[in-house]
Amino acid sequence: MARSSSGIVAGLTVAALAAVGFLAFQASANVPDTLGDKPSVSVPAKSSAPKAPKAPKAKKDPNALPAPSGTGVRVVYSLGADRVWLVGAGGKVKRTFAVTPGTVDPAAGTYAVTSRTGSAPGSDGTQIEHIVRFTLSDGIAIGFSAAVNGSTDAPDPEKKLGGIRSSRADGDAMWAFATVGAKVVVVR
Repeated sequence: MARSSSGIVAGLTVAALAAVGFLAFQASANVPDTLGDKPSVSVPAKSSAPKAPKAPKAKKDPNALPAPSGTGVRVVYSLGADRVWLVGAGGKVKRTFAVTPGTVDPAAGTYAVTSRTGSAPGSDGTQIEHIVRFTLSDGIAIGFSAAVNGSTDAPDPEKKLGGIRSSRADGDAMWAFATVGAKVVVVR
């Protein structure tokens, strides 16, 4: 099936914006509380003993699997990072990708895939494929899907939508990985 280059460009643009936003959040979370404060008047006495060099801080990989995400074969969905990990046997990440959440989020917790649909119109009217549902929230079905047109645009904030959209390629991977009964772990 041929895919338009505009869909690929749109998907890459969304992924890039998500990565930049996440990195900006990480940078703001690491700003010292004293940044911008005036230096204190007292200056500590200098020690004659040489100081040991500080070990460089390990930078956290934004694509790294969240620590509190369960065990075993599972799908991990981070509400805060808008990212999914497909975790295989032995805790090995098989794939990770950015997603665009709906307007209704699931609660953090462990779920199982309850149903799958190959293709259908989404609640927003967009034709979607590879729909993998795992819970309901306020009567709204929550699940992963990909728009047939490749769109990962943010949903209308005025509507209650539970679709968690990915690119078509990532939707294909989710479809192959998450069969009915598969574990889905939602983390903050």
